[in-house]
Amino acid sequence: MYIMRIHFFTRIFNAAKHICYLLLNDLTFSISYSLFQIEVQSVKIDCKVASRFAHTVMTSTALNKANVSQEVFFEVELPKTAFITNFSMEIDGQTYLGEVKEKETAKEQYEKAVSAGQTAGLVKASGRKMEKFSVSVNIAANSNITFTLTYEELLQRRFGKYEIMIRVKPKQLVQHFEIAADIYEPQGIAFLDYSAAFLTNELLPLVEKTVTDKKAHLSFSPTLDQQRKCPDCDGTLIDGYFYINYDVNRVQDLGDIQIVNGYFVHFFAPADLQRLPKNVVFVIDRSGSMRGKKMEQTREALLTILDDLYVEDHFGLISFDDKIVKWRPSLSKATKENVNAAKEFVKAITAVGWTNINDAVLHAVNILTAAKKNKTVPENSASMIILLTDGDPTYGEKNLDTIKHNVQTAIGGNMSLFCLGFGFDVDYSFLDVMAKQNDGLARRIYEASDAILQLQGFYDEVASPLLSEVHFNYPEDKVNSLTGSYFKQLFNGSEIVIAGQLNDIQMNDFAVEVSAQGAGNDFVVKGQASAQKWDTIFPDQEYIFGDFTERLWAYLTIQQLLDKKDKGTPEEKANATAEALELSLKYNFVTPLTSMVVTKPENEDKPEDAFIADKLTEDQRKFTGTSIPSQTVPQTGTVPQTSYSYASSPVNFVDGDPHFIIELPDKNDALCFNINDKPGTIFNLVKDPLTGTVVNGQTIGDKKVDPANKNNTYFGCFGIIHEKFGIRLMVSTQEILVSEHGKQTKLFWSDNTSVKGLNMDLQVTKDRSLTVTLRNSVKFVIMLHKVWKKHPYHQDYLGFYTLDSHLFSQRVHGLLGQFYNGVQFEVSELFAGKDVDKLDAFMLVKGHRILVTRGWQKDFRNDVKNGENVPCWFIHNNGTGLIDGDLTDYIVSGLFKTN
Repeated sequence: MYIMRIHFFTRIFNAAKHICYLLLNDLTFSISYSLFQIEVQSVKIDCKVASRFAHTVMTSTALNKANVSQEVFFEVELPKTAFITNFSMEIDGQTYLGEVKEKETAKEQYEKAVSAGQTAGLVKASGRKMEKFSVSVNIAANSNITFTLTYEELLQRRFGKYEIMIRVKPKQLVQHFEIAADIYEPQGIAFLDYSAAFLTNELLPLVEKTVTDKKAHLSFSPTLDQQRKCPDCDGTLIDGYFYINYDVNRVQDLGDIQIVNGYFVHFFAPADLQRLPKNVVFVIDRSGSMRGKKMEQTREALLTILDDLYVEDHFGLISFDDKIVKWRPSLSKATKENVNAAKEFVKAITAVGWTNINDAVLHAVNILTAAKKNKTVPENSASMIILLTDGDPTYGEKNLDTIKHNVQTAIGGNMSLFCLGFGFDVDYSFLDVMAKQNDGLARRIYEASDAILQLQGFYDEVASPLLSEVHFNYPEDKVNSLTGSYFKQLFNGSEIVIAGQLNDIQMNDFAVEVSAQGAGNDFVVKGQASAQKWDTIFPDQEYIFGDFTERLWAYLTIQQLLDKKDKGTPEEKANATAEALELSLKYNFVTPLTSMVVTKPENEDKPEDAFIADKLTEDQRKFTGTSIPSQTVPQTGTVPQTSYSYASSPVNFVDGDPHFIIELPDKNDALCFNINDKPGTIFNLVKDPLTGTVVNGQTIGDKKVDPANKNNTYFGCFGIIHEKFGIRLMVSTQEILVSEHGKQTKLFWSDNTSVKGLNMDLQVTKDRSLTVTLRNSVKFVIMLHKVWKKHPYHQDYLGFYTLDSHLFSQRVHGLLGQFYNGVQFEVSELFAGKDVDKLDAFMLVKGHRILVTRGWQKDFRNDVKNGENVPCWFIHNNGTGLIDGDLTDYIVSGLFKTN
């Protein structure tokens, strides 16, 4: 699935340029830009698919029509499974190309630029399947720039089709707008459909679709007038998803094998196979952290899934917290009576207690092993465990490596393990590696209204195994460098893809054998792979991008090596990492091991400037602070006329020399203010009398005052109270003290720790952050900023971030809390301020007319060391005119005082 999203932001150029970490994900497309005379002249998305391997080029040209230089910001959201292969900027006839480098080498260049005072953006996750790539560049007056981004990805077959999804959201009329897709499949195209919610009866005829035996072409190119919402308005109709779905012809044989220039690719998804009976044990986390909506959604999903079992299947249910509860001691056949009885068990599952993952999974293994041993299930049946959990192990065996070893030893290759991680706080990498070690996969289930559909959708993917123990045999004297030739199972609607090299580039054929366990007898097919002249299959050579079979092989090989480096022995991990890095560099792929460095045009202010296109791992995505729906943080210095996209739940925080940030998604903007008082002062940040929640923070100063600078103050300690839950939490730079109904616990920043209580969950990420989740309520994140111990002036300090602030009552108050329910203001009369790099303006707020400055503050959730710039209107004089009353009204006498 593809999604490409593009935003254009502009601001009046002020000599400040950026070093940007970039990112990619699911091919979405959207554009947004301001009114400062930046005209987007053309946008084209050109997607070519040859044998499921997609090569997408996005090209866009923008013209600066103003008589002053301006900064243009370019953002693209891409599939997280895609690899960027090229990015370039053409400015006044000169092209600036990206260069893929080993990550550490690129990082050195990045950090060098940061130390020189240049600001830095960060790679961000953007929703479930997307990552965001962004770059800014200065355009001279009356000049234009062309951005070209290229990335590649192997389309995966799911539910019997391949899908290209293009997110279209220009937000403004575009002179030349075009989406084009060309698909070439030697097996022949079985069907091709498209859809988009914005395709009105007037726009529908503009979609041109041509499908022949092995080729398909689809394009959409509305004119300016056809894009308009109405004849006299500038709004655009083009806003939504454009879907292209297709599949290829299939027969029950070897599948499709293509040989091109010394490389081959084998696609295997035979038609009309009988479904294998399956033996499945559902292992359901019912610990306290699953209480509420998670447990309700899990129960509802399971009730539907149980109805979808086939009568020839056998199944079992295990629920666990610190105790293991089995529905029945052995597997049951999926008869109507047994399914109904299982539903009653599911309905009675309630969430309480700790999390014993180790014993729960081992019990499931024992049930499946006993069924096979006692021959109570069909011999040719597929066995699997589906584990659903939202947390780390907190009871019994808690060492993750030991749990992975125990599970892998017990399973012994005899069944598959699928792990579903519920929520963003789950240790996804642990579940991912454990699943891969046992011939399964992991999926993150997002905490949203559609969580039930997510659970059911995953089950549907694995509900119908067609073959098990699938082996692909190729002659060793003729082929090498295979991407993988054994697969535990083939599921209905999916596809197995293998690629490799030929020992002799002139060789045109070789023998192939596929063997597996089928529903009835053993499945064995043999045949001969033969090369065909590519120009005979596809005479229009211009439609085929290079040696796609070789690049497909490299893509698959890198993906499998990245998996191996996560789950193998130390030696295997080292070898896999080195090989994956070598291939990434050779084929110019941006992978988790590489980064793309692009040097920007020089200018008199900053002769050296560059940015880095990076790629997130799943663990890195966890700390981006992005919620669903996706969040896009505005670029530095952008004025509010620009169109932004925010998360539905704003994040309000205090960090640095304490700077308060108030995000206002309804106004697509943010406010910020500072407080100045002597170190040791305790301020009330949040006070909600209805929920009984209080947050106070105490300031600290530098070790000693630098005579050349002002006396900086930071927050060094926070006290969090929840009266109804009986919770007191004291967080300092040294330790974390927890008290819940009189029971006390001490945690340390030096450990990775998770604590799950009845009404509060804590997760410490070593030397980085503490996440505090109050049951059915808000979430806080406290960042630890560590400073060099021998620093002559500075010392460690904390930052405080409020998530889900909309869950507080209307009576919430405090320095931060008073803004949780929003604030109304208007900004006007922009003019050049005392700082030549910033704009001043007047703000009308709470009956006051105050001077404000367009600046930025740091958000450290993504990068605890350098931070990310968040643009905002800065209110001077301790927030006077913005905050209710006077700053002294918020001073309290103790860390746990409520007045």
